[in-house]
Amino acid sequence: MLRNSVFIASMGLTAFVVIWGVLDTQGLAAFAGSFVNVVFQSRGWFVMLTVSTLLLSCAYLAFSPYGAVRLGNDRDEPEFSTFSWLTMMFAAGMGVGLLFYGVAEPVEHYMVLSEQMKPGLAASGALFVTLFNWGLHAWAIYGLVGLVIAYFGFRRGLPQMLSTPFRAVFGDKGWPVTLGWLVDVLAIYAIAIGLAGSVAMGVFQVQSGFEQLFDFQNTGMGLSLAIFAVLCAAYFIPLLRELGQGMALLSNAAICITIGLLLYILLTGPTGFLMNTVTNTLGVYLSNLIPHGLRTFSFWDDAIQGWYTSWTLNYMAWWLAWAPFVGVFIARISKGRTIREFLMGVLLAPTAFSLFWFGILGAMGFYQAHHGAYDAAQVRTDINASTFALLKTLPLPQLTSVATMLSAMLFIITSVVSATYVLAMFSAKGDQNPPVKLKLVWGAILSALALVMIITDSISAVRAIIALSANPFVYIVLLLLVCLLKALKSEKTAAGSRRNQ
Repeated sequence: MLRNSVFIASMGLTAFVVIWGVLDTQGLAAFAGSFVNVVFQSRGWFVMLTVSTLLLSCAYLAFSPYGAVRLGNDRDEPEFSTFSWLTMMFAAGMGVGLLFYGVAEPVEHYMVLSEQMKPGLAASGALFVTLFNWGLHAWAIYGLVGLVIAYFGFRRGLPQMLSTPFRAVFGDKGWPVTLGWLVDVLAIYAIAIGLAGSVAMGVFQVQSGFEQLFDFQNTGMGLSLAIFAVLCAAYFIPLLRELGQGMALLSNAAICITIGLLLYILLTGPTGFLMNTVTNTLGVYLSNLIPHGLRTFSFWDDAIQGWYTSWTLNYMAWWLAWAPFVGVFIARISKGRTIREFLMGVLLAPTAFSLFWFGILGAMGFYQAHHGAYDAAQVRTDINASTFALLKTLPLPQLTSVATMLSAMLFIITSVVSATYVLAMFSAKGDQNPPVKLKLVWGAILSALALVMIITDSISAVRAIIALSANPFVYIVLLLLVCLLKALKSEKTAAGSRRNQ
């Protein structure tokens, strides 16, 4: 482990951020915020072109003859059932964020857009933008990275590292080796930063749930640290076991609770109105999907520019920061599936769930706010409590609040377990069954980094720090796409030559 230069360099970079965050938390947050603003202002257009290119490339690969290529040997079968595969993928990729932003994001978008257009159009636009931020573009980032790693790992039998495609396609000497080493280091760093931010966000939400449920006042950092300690104890236990033993069970439980909560809100709320909203949102989403992916709001005022930057651009950076972790994890659990099956599952299933989740919770927020039962302005004063405040307007709020907190904690645990697995795998040079010792080391590092995020006590600061780590991957994912296309073309050419012999 100590002879692994990738491990040492990435550990040093991550430790630097941890130390900086402990010694000067506000300084780190301020630097991340200012740097990310400069990047978004100068290269926001490139970010949107990149994610739109990835989505179109995924569609091409899924429906082209390459879609029949199996990720593994031609006779390999999937290791996990389709349901477990989808739940593990979803829990690792977005999980706790859905619980955190389910109500808050559509309501926040509505408050901004209602100043520019009529209320009906603002509500429809708010749900569309929310789904856009969490839908196909986001999962195209994950899907493309996961597909590249799965193809070279299972089809070519090479180590599952982000550096592998560069070495396999461009050679194992000179600049591909240097570039690959740098990519691996940055990937580990981005995974650690992105996951720690998600843990902090989950802690903030669970804390708010406790405050709402037990009517606590001014709990401050004490309750945050107590919840964090419980989570640390909970996610270190699964690290001692094999991936399939605990991860599938935890993911299935988290998804089942979340689906149950979604159905409860649908059935106890104005069901017809909610389903009409979901259907309308789907229509608006499909008709505006590609054009909105190229919108940069160049001719709008500073308020709209700031809204676009802090939400859509920030989300795309967030997904890019998570891409090495989620992509590699999805690749690890996808052996035996075809490229078409892989991409259809990765893109469509999570997007469909997000459609129902945000459509129902967002519409419920609009409905209750219209009838005076929900204070929409709360998303700006206490975003952590927005979901729990909505649940208070429905029957059995104590039960649904407990279910939300439990689901959030399970999502956090599954994310940490899957992330530490990927980090340990990278540190072990692509070993698909990394040593427990490595997983525990990374679990401790993630805990320290998450603690720094919690100390900032600011969601905006957490998001800025995450976006800071994502900057290099805007370019890396495009290089990975080039490697995959070249490798698939080479395989097709080789297969044609064998048939002609």
